[in-house]
Amino acid sequence: MICSEYHGVWVFAEQTDGRLSTVSLELLGKGRDLANSLNTQLSAIFLGSRIETMAHELIHYGAEKVYVADEPNLGSYTTGAYTSVIAKQVLESKPEIMLFGASDIGRDLAPRVAKRLGTGLTADCTELAIEKESGLLLSTKPGYGSSMMYTFVCAQSRPQMATVRPSVMQALEKDTKRKGQIIHIPVRLEATDMPVKIVNRVKQARKGAKLEEARIIVGAGMGVGSAEKFAVIHQLAEALGAEVGVTKDPLDEGWITGDCMIGQTGKTVKPELYIACGISGAIQHISGIWDSDTIVAINTDPRADIFGIADYGIVGDLHEVLPMLIEEINKRRRV
Repeated sequence: MICSEYHGVWVFAEQTDGRLSTVSLELLGKGRDLANSLNTQLSAIFLGSRIETMAHELIHYGAEKVYVADEPNLGSYTTGAYTSVIAKQVLESKPEIMLFGASDIGRDLAPRVAKRLGTGLTADCTELAIEKESGLLLSTKPGYGSSMMYTFVCAQSRPQMATVRPSVMQALEKDTKRKGQIIHIPVRLEATDMPVKIVNRVKQARKGAKLEEARIIVGAGMGVGSAEKFAVIHQLAEALGAEVGVTKDPLDEGWITGDCMIGQTGKTVKPELYIACGISGAIQHISGIWDSDTIVAINTDPRADIFGIADYGIVGDLHEVLPMLIEEINKRRRV
């Protein structure tokens, strides 16, 4: 492999049911920074069915080129078909850097593409930068189970690949005057590219916003005490019009169900307000709430690590504090 033949920054643009994923737009924002540092172009690769209009949206959010694979068999995501189309185009176009969101799809797809291309992949990154001396991509992620951050480079193979957590990068402002080029990719899928057939799709009913998009989140940890005592968490969330997120242990204990875990192996969020209730502040959880605008912590232990990152701290029993807070919120609503 001759690394000097590879140029450009690519972002895999993810869509589901005709809606662009937020993390893809965030990656275009970061991709713009990386491309500027390398004095190269920013492109997106976009797969689906009847997606021409959405392809122009990607230009409005920063892409200079959008490689579009528009084919009925790509309408719903399947690992084999998407891997085949992307790998073939990467081998032909030779981007230097390729970024995926650390979404369910991105976490499934990126390692398959990396394997097909024989290159490396850094997963679940929280920061990306270009090293000035070498021009290499620096991919940074928290170490599992530790307070250390690790930075990886892929010096010997191309493209340099990374998946990036949602809500840690900033999307560019949409600019409908921004111009770019749409490049249609010829799609030739073999039977071996589609070993899985989607028979039916059932959309789970969802109440409220996605955690990654929530303005206010009430976070809960083991300090809540039990499944029965979770009622006060939901009551506060309802009073504030908030979503509920949890640390790993309450989910493992079955105190709450759903896709609501925040942290190193869960979701990364950046709400305007995060209220941490009975959360000690382990790095695994902190890494998921770091970019919250305002953090309020409620804990009985004045030495809890959560107070180290909180903007406001309340030392007290959440089961005494939250009912008073809920009462005050409801009182002000009635005024």
